[in-house]
Amino acid sequence: MAKSEASGTRRALPMAGERARAERRDAAENRQQVLAAASRLFAARGVAAVSMDEIAREACVGKGTLYRRYAHKGALCQALLDENTRRMQAEVLDGLRDRNRSALDQLSSLLARLFAHNEENAELLGAVSDAAFGARRDDFYRSAPYQWQRLMVSGFLRRAVADGECCDLDIDYLADTLLAPLDIDLYLFQRRALGIEQARIVAGAQRLLLDGLRSRSDNRQ
Repeated sequence: MAKSEASGTRRALPMAGERARAERRDAAENRQQVLAAASRLFAARGVAAVSMDEIAREACVGKGTLYRRYAHKGALCQALLDENTRRMQAEVLDGLRDRNRSALDQLSSLLARLFAHNEENAELLGAVSDAAFGARRDDFYRSAPYQWQRLMVSGFLRRAVADGECCDLDIDYLADTLLAPLDIDLYLFQRRALGIEQARIVAGAQRLLLDGLRSRSDNRQ
C-alpha cells in the first residue's frame, strides 16, 4: 500500500478502489462486461444520455444483476473512474522520487495533473457527484479520492514550510482551499459555459494559489 511520501510520514494513503471485494469468477465476468458496455455507450452518446437498462442490454446481463452490483449510475461511473484514478495516483507518487524539485513546484505539478484528471473524466466525475452524493455533498470530502488529494497537498505544504519556501501556514484550511478550484461543477461551468481553456484554468489557479504562498514568504524575509 502506498505511503505518504509527500509528508514523510508512514500514514497509508486512501487509494482509489483499494477495497475491492472478493468475487466469484462469474461475478467478475459480469462486472467486466458491464463496465465495458458502459464505456462503449458513454463514449458514443455521453453519460447523461445512457440509461441503466441500456447498459444491462448492451452487457447482456439482467437488470437485477446490474442493480445488485451498482445501485445507481453514479456507482457505475465511480467504478469506471477507479482505474483512471489509480493510474493518476501512481503517476503522482512516481514523480515524488525527484527530490531535486521544491515542494511548491511539486505541488504545482500535482494541481496541473488533477486538472488534467478533471478534463479526462469530466462526465464521469459529474455523474458521480450528482448521483453518489446528491444532497449529501459533504460525503464527497470524506471519499477516498478526495482524502488522497488532501493528504498529498497537506504533505507538500508541510514540506514547503519545513524547507523555508513559505512561512507558517494554516495547513488544515489551505489544503481544502487549494483543491476548491477543482470542484467538478465549477470546472465544467468554466470550461463549457464560459469557454475557458484548460491551460488557462490551470495557470490561473497556480498563479493565484501558489504564487501567493511564495510572495507571502518573500515578504516575511
